[in-house]
Amino acid sequence: MPRLDVDEQWFVALDVDGTIMHEDGSIDPEVVVAVAAARDRGHIVTLATGRSWATTAPVLEQLGLTPEYVVCANGAITMQRDDSAPGGYLRRHVETFDPTLVLERIRGFLPSGKFMVELPDGYRLYTEGMTEWNLENAREVRFEELLDQRATRVVVTSLEHGLDEFFGIVDQMGLHHVSYAIGWTAWLDIAPDGVNKATALERVRGWLDLPNDRVLAAGDGRNDLEMFAWAGAAGRAVAMGQAPDEVREAANEVGGPVDEAGLAAVLDSLP
Repeated sequence: MPRLDVDEQWFVALDVDGTIMHEDGSIDPEVVVAVAAARDRGHIVTLATGRSWATTAPVLEQLGLTPEYVVCANGAITMQRDDSAPGGYLRRHVETFDPTLVLERIRGFLPSGKFMVELPDGYRLYTEGMTEWNLENAREVRFEELLDQRATRVVVTSLEHGLDEFFGIVDQMGLHHVSYAIGWTAWLDIAPDGVNKATALERVRGWLDLPNDRVLAAGDGRNDLEMFAWAGAAGRAVAMGQAPDEVREAANEVGGPVDEAGLAAVLDSLP
């Protein structure tokens, strides 16, 4: 297959959960083929995910991708390929914050909430009941042990609340000086202030010296809103068909749902 000229390459940033991958962790073969074909045509295809690096690396393996840069933890961590590093990547850029004040404030509104803090090296500390997350490279601690840390990410769940009720509680919190996104269910993902997928991807675009009118971002969640604004300003922002209304409205294209391998057609539409 002939490769594209440099002036035809697109910088492609893909969310993982709900975009590439189903809820059960499977990836449609059509999507794997489309990702590989886009890469083989010469497009620069990477991941931009809320996942930690530990849970992102296996997705790269499943896709057969080895991009120069990978955005994790909703933009707080950017990995760079380095064949001499363990696992083939090192942390190129890490954003941290002290989560103490925000944790204490949230706990005041959600006293039965479950909490997890991710440290700069990827190790995670979590409170009792945080059972729905991958808890490898992690340990359970008392809430007080989460405080006074340098964190790249905080996750809060309160699964006894419905999503609308949870939205209302989060509005009452008045969270300041952090970036946050609410997931499909009652969980809150918190990053350092001003940090999101878009800030990290724009940094990567600068490092790679790529034009901003040939960027494509695909996603399905509220943590993709800034990424859509970034990509859609001059390029393509594609929401998956099953995304919430506010996410679809923030995109300038809507693809098929993940259950129909909708990402494959999006990638196949590239030159």
